[in-house]
Amino acid sequence: VQLVESGGGLVQPGGSLRLSCAASGFAVSTYDMRWYRQAPEKEREWVATITKTSPRTYYADSVKGRFTISRDNAKNTVYLQMNSLKAEDTAVYYCKATINVPYWGQGTQVTVSS
Repeated sequence: VQLVESGGGLVQPGGSLRLSCAASGFAVSTYDMRWYRQAPEKEREWVATITKTSPRTYYADSVKGRFTISRDNAKNTVYLQMNSLKAEDTAVYYCKATINVPYWGQGTQVTVSS
């Protein structure tokens, strides 16, 4: 199992980024997939979930209405579209899959600053 995040970078407040989480070793359509983030000197926090069935999506209150989680089964990739970014969104973003045990990617840095 491998998860590889990409798409992070430096963006101005109000801007947008789309993060990708490319998976290998399993199908993203068969497990719930989640995005987390960790800001400097803070604990890692959950951001969004996309369920394996339906699928349904869930968001932390801090990002609801601004972020959208989605997946492309053909590319075996999960995305996090982030709009109206704020300085407090600055963090390393990780995707996670739980397949008996949790698997994490290496993370991608998102910096929101003018």
